Amino acid sequence: MEHGSTSPGQPGQEEGPEGSFPVTYVTIHGHRIGYRSGGKGPVLLLLHGIAGSSRTWIPTMELLQGEYRVVAPDFLGHGRSAKPPGDYSLGNFASGMRDLLQVLGIERATVVGQSFGGGVAMQFAYQFPDQCERLVLVDAGGLGPEVTWMLRLITLPAAEYVLPALFPSFMRGWGDAVARFAHQRGIRNARAVEMWRSYRSLTDPESRRAFLRTIRSVISPGGQSVSAMDRLYLAEGIPTLIVWGDRDRIIPLSHAYQALEAIPSGRLEIMPGVGHFPQSEDPVAFVGILRDFLRTTEAATFAPEEQRDRLRRGREDA
Repeated sequence: MEHGSTSPGQPGQEEGPEGSFPVTYVTIHGHRIGYRSGGKGPVLLLLHGIAGSSRTWIPTMELLQGEYRVVAPDFLGHGRSAKPPGDYSLGNFASGMRDLLQVLGIERATVVGQSFGGGVAMQFAYQFPDQCERLVLVDAGGLGPEVTWMLRLITLPAAEYVLPALFPSFMRGWGDAVARFAHQRGIRNARAVEMWRSYRSLTDPESRRAFLRTIRSVISPGGQSVSAMDRLYLAEGIPTLIVWGDRDRIIPLSHAYQALEAIPSGRLEIMPGVGHFPQSEDPVAFVGILRDFLRTTEAATFAPEEQRDRLRRGREDA
């Protein structure tokens, strides 16, 4: 294991002020993992979406650091983390988050996952229920096959030969200039910023290859190919919050209701006028919902015998 501080950005990564949460690095299994952290108190593990990075959580972290220890990693193949060939499955991402927490000396955390990060969060709760205090799903993947047609198209055969033309490296500088121009004139559109950051990351060949490995592990031309619905009943003992933007055009709002049906003890909050990125589109409202959930629920206590009973009931109901 090796710790390090912020270093210059890698190709394909947006430059700019890092605020109070610069990227720090650790080396796990020979790969460099970047993460942002701050604050003190109960731990919140914040997981970003596909082609995203920990940067998406900065507004949330700024609002929560006074009460909580916030940790936002860049997944392997994303952001400032290494982008090796290898296993980009949900199970491996969940294991990577477990390993990161252990390296940081963190035993348990509330796991908050947005989009693809929501799928990883559910997988983490499934694989390591004793380390998951609460589960927060934000416009999460893995709850049904429906997903935007754009992501389905990217999984088609030979996409790796088409994507370089769709995401040319010269677009990086042009788009950054437009973003700076808009920022300087007070033009704010968090949804557009998030989409640009995702697009920008894919102008880098290494990031693009990692993205393809990741997306093909969970999405096919027919839609989302991995679902947590058949095992979500196991989260019955974990306080669960589901947050969704009612204008999400990437993953439909109906998936939020499906998740609530699978976890009747969960809490559903729908954010009006918000799209796929509640944590950056309306961070104040999002943090208000999250903070209320954290204050009004108790961290789960894992009981192996209760988990065994749930598994047996699930088998009998199948």
